[in-house]
Amino acid sequence: MAEEMKAPRPEEAADLNELLRIRRDKLAELQNAGADPFVQVRFDRTHHTTDMILNFETLEGQHVRLAGRMMSKRIMGKLTFADLSDRYGRIQLCVKRDLLGAEEYKAFKKLDIGDLIGVAGEVFRTQKGEISVRVEELVLLSKNLIPLPEKWHGLKDVDIRYRQRYVDLIINPEVRSTFEKRSAIVREIRRFMDGRGFMEVETPCLNTIPGGAAARPFITHHNALDIDMYMRIATELHLKRLIVGGFEQVYEIGRIFRNEGMDTKHNPEFTTIELYQAYTDYHGMMDITEDMVVHVCETVLGTTKVTYQGTELDFTKGWKRMTMAEAVKEYAGLDFMGMDAAQALEAVKAKGLAIEKGKESWGDLLARCYDEYVEENLIQPTFITDYPVEISPLAKRKPSDQRLTERFECFVYGRELCNAFSELNDPIDQRGRFERQAALRAAGDDEANMMDEDFLTALEYGMPPTGGMGMGIDRLVMFLTDSPSIRDVLLFPTMKPLD
Repeated sequence: MAEEMKAPRPEEAADLNELLRIRRDKLAELQNAGADPFVQVRFDRTHHTTDMILNFETLEGQHVRLAGRMMSKRIMGKLTFADLSDRYGRIQLCVKRDLLGAEEYKAFKKLDIGDLIGVAGEVFRTQKGEISVRVEELVLLSKNLIPLPEKWHGLKDVDIRYRQRYVDLIINPEVRSTFEKRSAIVREIRRFMDGRGFMEVETPCLNTIPGGAAARPFITHHNALDIDMYMRIATELHLKRLIVGGFEQVYEIGRIFRNEGMDTKHNPEFTTIELYQAYTDYHGMMDITEDMVVHVCETVLGTTKVTYQGTELDFTKGWKRMTMAEAVKEYAGLDFMGMDAAQALEAVKAKGLAIEKGKESWGDLLARCYDEYVEENLIQPTFITDYPVEISPLAKRKPSDQRLTERFECFVYGRELCNAFSELNDPIDQRGRFERQAALRAAGDDEANMMDEDFLTALEYGMPPTGGMGMGIDRLVMFLTDSPSIRDVLLFPTMKPLD
């Protein structure tokens, strides 16, 4: 958990206030001299910092124009070395008074760490072998008024890092790297889906009925219509309407909102991909899920083996597949497939597990044992299949056993990565499932599904056999960037106000 921010000691606060005053005085001096840095509107760059490192042989002796933030400055009389940072990396600047000019050099020495500057000069290598730019022109593009932290203490300051992500990104290159990888992961997911013939669509974030998941929604009010509306908790039901309409392969990458607790694995708003394909089933969804993750690993990381929190995870194709009942038998020692409901109830009671009122059915008990004994053991990518109908209101029943559905979840490191079904397309069965969910909701379960009459109408027009899958993109990014908390992969995670 993040530590609380600690108030600075009186002497630290006094020092900071003095530094703030000095920087504002410098800004006023510049403005009074007609050199307001905030008037600058453009600086044309020819290169980025890493270009000199990667292409030194071709750029040596060439003139370049760079812009970025000054991260260090080492004044040595008539010569100053500084580090310039941009999006891609850092480069050393060599600033000589004789080359820049006496007045310009004097003004440069007054600049502060954190100022944004533009420079022009020649690429060369110092006597110590460091690739650098010999500065011939320098312009202040924006003034830094709050000193950057001299030392960033990592996890000791996680609360500040999340609240002031902009400072975190300035100071910590590895944080920038995480979000660059996140962008690449999303890009490659899109590339994979588009290459499979899927069409990307957008569905409403505001709904009159929250559906598609068992979750507590955020409620808002539409003034013009004078009705309460809900932020979406899933994209499922709208996407399946599109399957009914004839779009046979659709997907959406979008923000989801759930009014639930926050911890290292959960944030009230997060990103998922949901995809639906006509004329396939949950076996087809397992294949496409595996193929998609393998593609992302290979293209973004160059490997299907990653280390997460000290544990090697192997995403190489060929993920383990087992039914929920098989998993419970292996890890809890209970053979649900050989029990009826009464026997299952006695077996679960013998285990000493608490049983929620109204959830004493065979399927509910199987799910209860699974949650208690199995999930934490699923470290390597594993598909758990054939979920009970009681906890799968939108999945098609398994023809060989009506107690079960054609549903799977993939687990990695003991955590759910995705959820998928052979989608229920029987409108009569779907109505019965919704009615059971409505009864649970009326009994106080505010995460149970509501009745969605329009969705039932869509099913009555006929939905083809369909496979669907939803995956948490934030959680995938966590695994592929070795990030322990979901806040590490969200640029601006939800935070409790300080007031």
